[in-house]
Amino acid sequence: MNGAPPLIPPEVRARLKGLRLVARRAHAAGGIGQHVSRNRGAGLEFAQYRAYEPGDEPRRIDWKLYARSDRYFVRESERDSALTVWVLLDATASMRQADAARPDYSKLAAARAIAACVAEVTLRQGDRFGLAAVSGSGVALLPPASGPRHRDAFLLALQRLEANGEWPAEGALRPLWERLDHGALLLSISDGFDEGLPRLLERLAATRREVLSIQVLSAEERDFPFRGGQLFREPETGAERRADPVAVRDEFLARFAAARRVLAARLAAAGIRHVEYVLDQPLDQPLQRFFAPRPAEAANA
Repeated sequence: MNGAPPLIPPEVRARLKGLRLVARRAHAAGGIGQHVSRNRGAGLEFAQYRAYEPGDEPRRIDWKLYARSDRYFVRESERDSALTVWVLLDATASMRQADAARPDYSKLAAARAIAACVAEVTLRQGDRFGLAAVSGSGVALLPPASGPRHRDAFLLALQRLEANGEWPAEGALRPLWERLDHGALLLSISDGFDEGLPRLLERLAATRREVLSIQVLSAEERDFPFRGGQLFREPETGAERRADPVAVRDEFLARFAAARRVLAARLAAAGIRHVEYVLDQPLDQPLQRFFAPRPAEAANA
């Protein structure tokens, strides 16, 4: 786009050919894809009723049953279905952070590129993918669809994202509850520094959505290589602190590692698979950890 380097380097694109996005839980998207297991959804063969949940389509409510019970129930059916993948991308101000060794490659730039990789793999599978970007401005949604034209719209939406503001208040996240499909595969890409993020992921995971989490970190956060007097600035609030990096390095690394362990344990307790990605690592590394074929699967391919 306008002479800019591609979001996905050629060597990474080549490695993506070995990946296939698969949901561990049953999914409920429409259409026909590469997923042939029988799943409950809005198909033709009736399977069961379940209680209505926010995000369900009103047309699936059984109004006759409502008239008898005064409660909302949704009809579920069995059918072959495609997968719907949502990328939840953190575009708050902290995602502007980059390493001095590569100042043009911010956390947001990495998140864009990882999201583009997800779109390419999902496109190849014939499945649907959408984008939910969260910033200080609120939530920007690109509804899920499939096909090359939608992929191009997805990439354009990624390129237009700018990191700004703090994580929004819970009320501003309402579009996520209304639009993110039940049974969808949700991949979160964030630095994980806002309390609102794990709280949101926990709630989404508790409502029949499969949630994966990629925490994007800078190499300087991991290694804290600073020397001499430094002024540290919190990107979202602007708070500043001057410190001697050598004197505070051990304490910072210990506390930062502890915070990451707490986050990982919290997400694991909610059934959320979680990996870290550092800006000096291969771009596709977190996706390989989630979706690379296991040895037994590769042998049977």
